[in-house]
Amino acid sequence: MPKQVDPHERRTLLADALLRVAATRGLMDVSLRHVAAEAGVTAGMVQHYFRTKDDMMVFALDVVSARVQARLEADPTTHDGPRAVVRALLVQLLPVDDDRVLEGRVAIAFHAYAASRPTVATRLREDTRGMRAMIAEQIRSAGRGALEPEQAATGLLSLVEGLAVHVLGGHVTADHAVATLDAHLRMAFGHVSVLGRPDDPEHPRAEHR
Repeated sequence: MPKQVDPHERRTLLADALLRVAATRGLMDVSLRHVAAEAGVTAGMVQHYFRTKDDMMVFALDVVSARVQARLEADPTTHDGPRAVVRALLVQLLPVDDDRVLEGRVAIAFHAYAASRPTVATRLREDTRGMRAMIAEQIRSAGRGALEPEQAATGLLSLVEGLAVHVLGGHVTADHAVATLDAHLRMAFGHVSVLGRPDDPEHPRAEHR
């Protein structure tokens, strides 16, 4: 009896190959043939699972999202309140280990590719909109921030994207990027006073009151 092939498993295998190729070549130069060679399969097999290159790109975004979600679910700090939830998500978007370095390189390539691909651009906007809404809701539920929640969420997402580029480019270290994120999280969640002093009892520089 022939071995049953899980279509989702096969598509994920191909999406993983796409991510590896995109991290080194960029997405504009990636072809179904390149992905097939990286995955060790025929180009016809790739075309069997993905009708177009854009279909494959959107599925690859699903794979990255699933990886991020799995890491979040395994992170115990997500039970420590709104700021911890937001921090856990945003740290997943920083290239602080090998997996996230690869994902970070691909994320940059995706943004460039989506500039001329409406289908992929729509998916990226949906993902960003969802993250921004979640972050804003967490900031709103904390009830201490001096910034409007939507603006604070937009600022944090933009900050993380910029930090990721700087880490990948070797301008700052991953540790510096995480420390910078933490400083902005304290401001967004109202744990820094108007004079710039930490107002968070958990922060090592916070004054004892």
